[in-house]
Amino acid sequence: MPQPRAEALQSETAVQSVIEILVDSQEGLVTVGERLQDQTLKRYFFAESLLRAEFISQLETALCQRGVSRFRERGSTAAALHRTWARIKSRFVGGDDTLLITAEQGEDAVNEIYSRAMETHLPTDIREILTAQVAHIQLTHDFVKAARDDPKAAGKPARDEQGA
Repeated sequence: MPQPRAEALQSETAVQSVIEILVDSQEGLVTVGERLQDQTLKRYFFAESLLRAEFISQLETALCQRGVSRFRERGSTAAALHRTWARIKSRFVGGDDTLLITAEQGEDAVNEIYSRAMETHLPTDIREILTAQVAHIQLTHDFVKAARDDPKAAGKPARDEQGA
């Protein structure tokens, strides 16, 4: 059985990982939003980015209440490379469709980090925050996937216009 201090450290590390992926996610949503041609999707991505900032704030507040004063303020190098690759692909390969695929991959990564965090011992208040956040993130993932699959939303011609 883990000792209380070890559990607290494990919990803090898990939440710090969530904060890091939220920073990545927030930046990624802005990057995609800036490049989308569809104005409705563009607004959606910017709004989601603001919500991710709120999620970060909620978690930092919960950690502050537990005496944690240092936070990971930067995202990961891998996510920065992913965003750069998305910019390049969207410019030369596929526009909104490519951006939506990239965004869906990003949301998959966010879900994975939340899942790992939820597997750790967490204080009840933090578990409740993460549970509410991950539910919204799953809705966002589903929305992005649906937009990606919708030919009109991604600027793709409809199937019968493609000759299929």
